[in-house]
Amino acid sequence: MSVHPIHQAALSAIPSSERLLQVLVCIARAGQSIAARDIAAQTGIPLSTVYRQLTPLKKWGLVQEHGQSGLYEPGPLAMQLAWGFDHHSYLMAEARSEIEQLVQRSGESVGLLVHVNGQVICLDMQESQQALRCSFTKGSANSLLRGASAKALLAYLPQAVQDDQMRSLPEKEREVLQAQLLLIRQQHYAITENEIDEGVWGASVPVFSSKDKLEASLSLMAPVSRAQQRQADYIQMTMAAAARIGQKLRDH
Repeated sequence: MSVHPIHQAALSAIPSSERLLQVLVCIARAGQSIAARDIAAQTGIPLSTVYRQLTPLKKWGLVQEHGQSGLYEPGPLAMQLAWGFDHHSYLMAEARSEIEQLVQRSGESVGLLVHVNGQVICLDMQESQQALRCSFTKGSANSLLRGASAKALLAYLPQAVQDDQMRSLPEKEREVLQAQLLLIRQQHYAITENEIDEGVWGASVPVFSSKDKLEASLSLMAPVSRAQQRQADYIQMTMAAAARIGQKLRDH
């Protein structure tokens, strides 16, 4: 997974006290082992400061360093954090059974995704028995600008976040995306076809724990060939499951 450098304007807005978190997030998002020099380039933090921040992260097991290559990657404590989230997150606890049932009813793959600091993170992906090549895997991060899962979240994020995300788009692309987001808010779901993965159709529905509290997007993904015959059914099932998850969160 490629990681884009943080905009200079965004860098200046991040307190120096949060540099350790910047380094940790950069390593987590890299998707592979990463050099300290690349961390510095992607975060805008001086290399000497990156090394200073890596020292406590290694000490506490959040990051580890390869003895041979000198590259950095998430450490053993990151596994403990992931396990704790997977087993104790209120969102995961309330959504898991609904995801399983949606997979069984539809026969397709279903994922749960959230927005974190300008990216879409896949919290869970349960695959059907039928093969489907898809970019979303548990723990992966993707852009907020492409795919039904992302757009179902972006449509309900604050206007300032939307503007920041779309700032780099050409004017015509920005206008098209704005129209798509408006339609998503009107119909309360997003659909895309061949947008991230060729041959994949997706329907995504935002999950709210209250009227204004966006929690996640619930996404059903299927090959275009199967979705052509069942689009309305897939959308209805996904909307119903998202509504039930939202109700469980409100009753939690």
